[in-house]
Amino acid sequence: MIYSQIFVGIDIGTSGCRGCAIDIKNKILAEYHLELPVPKRRGVEVEQEPSIWWEALKEVLSQLSNTLSYPITAISIDGTSSTVLLVDKKGIPFGPALMYNDARAIKEAEQIRQIAPVNTGAHGATSSLAKLLWLQGLIGVQSFSFGHILHQADWLAGKLTGRFDISDENNCLKMGYDPIARHWPSWISKFGFDINCLPQVQPPGTIISPLKENVSKQLGISPKTVIISGTTDSIAAFMATGANQVGDAVTSLGSTLVLKLISDKPIFSPKQGIYSHRLWNKWLAGGASNTGGAVLLKYFTPNELNAMTPHLQPEKSTHLNYYPLVSKGERFPIAAPDLKPCLEPRPVNDVIFFQGILESIGRIESEGYNRLQSLGASYPKTVYTVGGGAKNTAWTQIRQNILGVPMQKPNYTEAAYGAALLAKRGFLA
Repeated sequence: MIYSQIFVGIDIGTSGCRGCAIDIKNKILAEYHLELPVPKRRGVEVEQEPSIWWEALKEVLSQLSNTLSYPITAISIDGTSSTVLLVDKKGIPFGPALMYNDARAIKEAEQIRQIAPVNTGAHGATSSLAKLLWLQGLIGVQSFSFGHILHQADWLAGKLTGRFDISDENNCLKMGYDPIARHWPSWISKFGFDINCLPQVQPPGTIISPLKENVSKQLGISPKTVIISGTTDSIAAFMATGANQVGDAVTSLGSTLVLKLISDKPIFSPKQGIYSHRLWNKWLAGGASNTGGAVLLKYFTPNELNAMTPHLQPEKSTHLNYYPLVSKGERFPIAAPDLKPCLEPRPVNDVIFFQGILESIGRIESEGYNRLQSLGASYPKTVYTVGGGAKNTAWTQIRQNILGVPMQKPNYTEAAYGAALLAKRGFLA
């Protein structure tokens, strides 16, 4: 009997675990979502027990497998960038995972600032490398030399395969991996830890191994199922949109404004938070502004925004020139930590004020893509939009007027779908 090929993507985040199964034509066959408990927070410390992820992954895979008519061919996992844990050689965690937004490693970040080159993705207290150095200080160098440092997606792939020494180029960027030279840089040895704890790095979408036999029996999934190296959640979500050519861009209109653009060359400007992920023979360059939907919610309720939206006039500019921020400070497209919000003059008419904010965010988006172009990327040929703001068709038209490029509706926006595409790519490569 010839079975249809089924590819599964798993998106493991801070609030949930989502699975998506697709066929060879990229059609969704099944989806399943399981909520996760909120990570524990103590000030700047944010932790979660890795066992929570594993139990969720097993549940999601079992549910998908029971729904599908044929065995799963391949699985790929994406996880939150810079969420890390330390494990022994058998993959048993030494303690809780430090989540992507855990910022306790302030002293370690200063160490990195003094040693690492400016264009590495390892800078900052939330970077994977800063967390690694903090964990080293916690358990001691001697014990540390007998383990592996892994990201969220790495560890879960290890639980499925028994390989706890493998990661991907996207997750490792904030650990200090050099995506241009494609190896761990020599400067990383200056921190005094055993570099053997660092994972072997593969391009996302590389075959790791078939499913472990005992896990296959435990989950009721075929032992022939192949596990494919994954990526970060934001890159999986990018892949889900359908953007795949140089000049394709994705704008995320959430609480903040995040831009990502496929480039034929890497772009780095650490001062402005611009760095590039390698995507096989292309690059994904991006930056994040502090403007965005959070500013709108400072002035209006969601119901008020919904009521005003039908009255927007995209074809008629308000000529209001704001810099909408919730609080002082901007990082991209300009690095200006002291920049103050500018939302004056405020018209009496709230609809005009609302549209003026939307236009101003659109201009910042345009400036962002112009900034990437000035650093060597091409200007967008097409822009896909994700996030809550993507639902506002009037805002889409306003932005298209400003950007001067066509707006493309994403194929999908869920990271799990992007991870499923990655599983398919890796298996068929």
